Amino acid sequence: MESRESEQVDIQVATQYLAEESLPQENRFAFAYTITITNGGNEAVRLLNRHWIITNGRNRISEVRGEGVVGKQPLIEPGKSFSYTSGTIMETAVGTMEGSYEMISASGRPFIAPVTAFPLVEPSALH
Repeated sequence: MESRESEQVDIQVATQYLAEESLPQENRFAFAYTITITNGGNEAVRLLNRHWIITNGRNRISEVRGEGVVGKQPLIEPGKSFSYTSGTIMETAVGTMEGSYEMISASGRPFIAPVTAFPLVEPSALH
């Protein structure tokens, strides 16, 4: 399902620890992540599905699969970007997320856009 089109989709990630939603004494660490997907290709692309692999500090892995993101299957025109914010809760103060988006170009070519692993870190966890 991989194609050259995935190279023209740029994915940027920004993360934030949510102290107000976390309960460290109960092993609950909340994180928000904002994803920006930019279409650098010459035709529109639609995000169909997501797949996340979340690994906590104890190497416990959970996977999330589903349609679209935040209830949408956005169409991203050439030269445009789509951003959304979502979140996850982990049992440890540090971990990583990585995954991919299943996408399709306006001309009907399906492809996978990978999301490189990014860290989720409670600020005081690293000294």
